[in-house]
Amino acid sequence: MIYKNLQTQDPAAYEIIKLEEQRQKQGIELIASENYVTPAVLDAMGSILTNKYSEGYPGNRYYGGNEVIDQAENLAIARAKELFGAEHVNVQPLSGSPANLAVYMGLLNPGDKVLGFSLDQGGHLSHGHPLNFSGKLYSIIPYHVSKETEIIDMDEVEAIALREKPKMILAGFSAYSRNMDWKRFKEIADKVGAFTFADIAHIAGLIAGKQIENPVPYFDVVSTTTHKTLRGPRGAIIMCKEEFASRIDKAVFPGVQGGPHDHVTIAKAVAFGEALKPEFSEYAAQTIKNAKALASALAQKGYRIISGGTDNHLLLVDVFGSKGMPGKEAEHILESVNISINKNMIPYDPRKPLDPSGIRLGTPAITTRGAMESDMETIANLIDAAVMAGTDSVRLEQVKKDVIDFSLKFPVPGIE
Repeated sequence: MIYKNLQTQDPAAYEIIKLEEQRQKQGIELIASENYVTPAVLDAMGSILTNKYSEGYPGNRYYGGNEVIDQAENLAIARAKELFGAEHVNVQPLSGSPANLAVYMGLLNPGDKVLGFSLDQGGHLSHGHPLNFSGKLYSIIPYHVSKETEIIDMDEVEAIALREKPKMILAGFSAYSRNMDWKRFKEIADKVGAFTFADIAHIAGLIAGKQIENPVPYFDVVSTTTHKTLRGPRGAIIMCKEEFASRIDKAVFPGVQGGPHDHVTIAKAVAFGEALKPEFSEYAAQTIKNAKALASALAQKGYRIISGGTDNHLLLVDVFGSKGMPGKEAEHILESVNISINKNMIPYDPRKPLDPSGIRLGTPAITTRGAMESDMETIANLIDAAVMAGTDSVRLEQVKKDVIDFSLKFPVPGIE
């Protein structure tokens, strides 16, 4: 990206972008929900499609002049259907939470019972947090992981479902490192007559890359963001069985949103096209290999990995229980040496949500830059060196130099 017009017209904005470029180049990105898009996706997002308003759907718009936009949206829909084997796809949701809101609105009435994964165990805000729309509008019944294994207790899920008779069962997560038993969720839902809703925002790319089982054949509705492991623009899609298509489409528009962001829609189409190529499966496989290698390397250094490991792209680390350092402090120390992670609650965390025991790490971004399993040991060494340095500024400065030297070996797509 050259930004020649921006550099001339608005130097202040240009300088901010250049600073962010430098930050990305010189740091190790381990936030599990982040990734880097390709230059082609960047080109699409910066296109003149941002100039158009297109409320409605292909062939049925509320404004004229949408014949080309219809082609863009239909391209994104067709590629998403092929990628996930979906009967119906709505590519208009602007982000993950609005997509989930549309699913709730399309299938439920306010006050209906929803069985969802508890946030403090690995779920998402939109799965029932009391401060979120989901917790305010619906009656949320949480399910949990086993205290012994730190893996979802499917027998508990079934027992709760049989007792509470929820209208919908939601399977998905934002901080859980194990595979979901989609088929068992579906079997439980069928026993109580509940809708099935999967939120695969974190693992959509691993599913598209055929490394993790796909819930689309089992579930009534599946939502996902298009960034994270899918490596597309910031946005979302909703997939569903044909019988729910009208309800979902009406919930998105006019229920939740007005006009879609057409420049992002074409960028989604580009990303889906990239994900359909064989090399994307290689990327997805390497992302999981790297996560497993990072978990193993940290475990060897005495860090307790929640549930004992990972099946996907992320891992939770009990840094307080392992090293006596709260997750919030670990996040700040690692940020000071150019390693980006986030503090995170661990199951049955004895500490407070804003200062929890754990940190969450993920490998999608660093894998996009070309890192392999052998590099995960280096990253583990750098993490440990920073944690062990604590507040020693001299030692932290040396770790930061080492992080920059390491990071510059791996180019960031779209940044020269």
